[in-house]
Amino acid sequence: MSAQPEITQRDLRIRSKEIMDAVQSGQSFTVTRDGHRIGELIPLRRRRRFVPRGEFAAMSRTAPDIRLEDFRAHQAADIDQELDDPYAR
Repeated sequence: MSAQPEITQRDLRIRSKEIMDAVQSGQSFTVTRDGHRIGELIPLRRRRRFVPRGEFAAMSRTAPDIRLEDFRAHQAADIDQELDDPYAR
C-alpha cells in the first residue's frame, strides 16, 4: 500500500478544486501545517444499491445451509422483541 501524498494547508486552500476533484476520483491526501500532519482527506465510501446476479449467486454457493424452521423461529423471536413495549416494565 503506497503512502498518501502530503499537501500543505496552503496548497489545499490554493488548489482546493484540483485536490477535491482528485479526492472525488478516489485519491487520499494527508494535510500538513507547519510540517506537522493534521488530518486526512479521504473519499467517502459509497454503498452499493445493487448486487449483480452473478455475484449474488457466487456468494450464495458458499453460504451455510439454514433450516427453514430455524429461520422462522429467529424471525418470530425478532418480531416479538420489536413488539415489546419499553414502557410496560
